[in-house]
Amino acid sequence: MDSVKRLAAPADPDDGVFRFRQAISRFSTGVAVITTRTVDGPAGMTASAVASLSMDPLQLLVCIGSNLPTCKAITEAGSFAVNVLGEDHEHLARHFATRRKDKFSGVELRPDSDVPVLADAIAHFVCSVADTLPGGDHTIIVGDVLTCDHVPGTNPLVYFASAFGTLHDPAAAGGWHFASAM
Repeated sequence: MDSVKRLAAPADPDDGVFRFRQAISRFSTGVAVITTRTVDGPAGMTASAVASLSMDPLQLLVCIGSNLPTCKAITEAGSFAVNVLGEDHEHLARHFATRRKDKFSGVELRPDSDVPVLADAIAHFVCSVADTLPGGDHTIIVGDVLTCDHVPGTNPLVYFASAFGTLHDPAAAGGWHFASAM
């Protein structure tokens, strides 16, 4: 453990937040749109804090800012979908990351699901809320996976160092590599 560099306690608490954001940006993540249906219609947001949790039962988790309308909508609805975005979907990631009155205007949904599933998603998971846990300023939502599917032969949209990019299939590209979309 002596070889591990430790951050000195910042003199200014905001400096620690800045350094944390810089450091965590080096952790590449997939990009997803989390959706649910409310009495007022569909709700959704872009998220990168999504993870597989359990194979028995099939579960995943999403972490959503506790103050965001989508967090409240999911907990009230009791169900949600994780829509995994593909390499050509940066526009959807940016669209759902902004505050706007109707995020679903002009966005095609699959007709076979009560929970909104994006027609362009390269994979999706429809879940019922199994549990919610506090996580600082976020809520950790555990979902029991009810249905899921994927589109073979697609490449993911990836977020790394505050930029969107993609990974290419190693069989098709001679090994995994990150290609910046910017």
